[in-house]
Amino acid sequence: MSRLIEELNRTANVVNAFLEEALKLERDAPPLFESSMHIFKAGGKRLRPFLVLKACELVGGDPEKALPTAAAVEVLHSFTLIHDDIMDRDEKRRGVPTVHTLWGVPQAIITGDLLFAKVYEIVTGKTSRMNVRDKALLEALNVVSKVTIDICVGQTMDMLFETRMNVTEREYLEMIVLKTAALFRASAEAGAILGGSKPSERSRLSTFGESAGMAFQLIDDVLGVKADEEELGKPVGSDIREGKKTLIVINALENASPRGRRRIVSALGNRLANPSQVQEAIKTLEETGSIEYTRQKALRYVEEAEKSLDLFPESSAKEILMELPSFFVSRKF
Repeated sequence: MSRLIEELNRTANVVNAFLEEALKLERDAPPLFESSMHIFKAGGKRLRPFLVLKACELVGGDPEKALPTAAAVEVLHSFTLIHDDIMDRDEKRRGVPTVHTLWGVPQAIITGDLLFAKVYEIVTGKTSRMNVRDKALLEALNVVSKVTIDICVGQTMDMLFETRMNVTEREYLEMIVLKTAALFRASAEAGAILGGSKPSERSRLSTFGESAGMAFQLIDDVLGVKADEEELGKPVGSDIREGKKTLIVINALENASPRGRRRIVSALGNRLANPSQVQEAIKTLEETGSIEYTRQKALRYVEEAEKSLDLFPESSAKEILMELPSFFVSRKF
């Protein structure tokens, strides 16, 4: 996957340079600019912008014209992360303190609000200068708007699940379609639109993005209990303390022995759970086979994603995109 990694790094550099210029403020407000740039400077793979650009290229479009939308998608993603961190009371993101930890909750909320507004300023203001057809621009903007609603609904479902012990696998998968996979879907779809795709091409790329996004989230859940903490950039087991009903937890609660179930429940949603309690819960998740069950489910989504690209003619963009879902499940953070 060395070629894919090179392409990801190259895209990240291009998107980062664009973002630093796009997020500059007309008025002098240093704390707001600093807090807005903080999450971008902390790193990140820029996977969603990459998907926008490669989808555009795959259908024969000019990725340069899709760059503003690619950057805007990353801004949207970052806005949701800042607000997520506030809601989950997380202190670390990508190995550094979260925005609300450094600047306080009020400033973090304003920062998220600014980034949300910047999404639309970037899409409309920057793209309109690149000779993109008005219809394509409006369609891409509509996709971005709709996915924002999906993310809000998904996040609400995720929060509501924290208070329930009977969340089903079907409910969980519906939730991550909205909270996570929808933005991957929208990224691929927006790229296809801006590249001048046919309806069938747009549909296949939409399927690709959603399936790849599902695989991404399921592996994210695995990493949340199995990754190296330093590589992950946040405490391993934090999802357990927050009471997240991941597929791993749902499957384990169904299959664990009464003793194993008690171990899970003692740490699940218990922010005061000590490291030993969390490790005992994780050990039970592993013993029930629930971690491997989730990994295998992710691999099935990888197969779905790859299959959705079958009808596209061979090209450099197709080769790179075919590698992306497998990269999602092989990553360490």
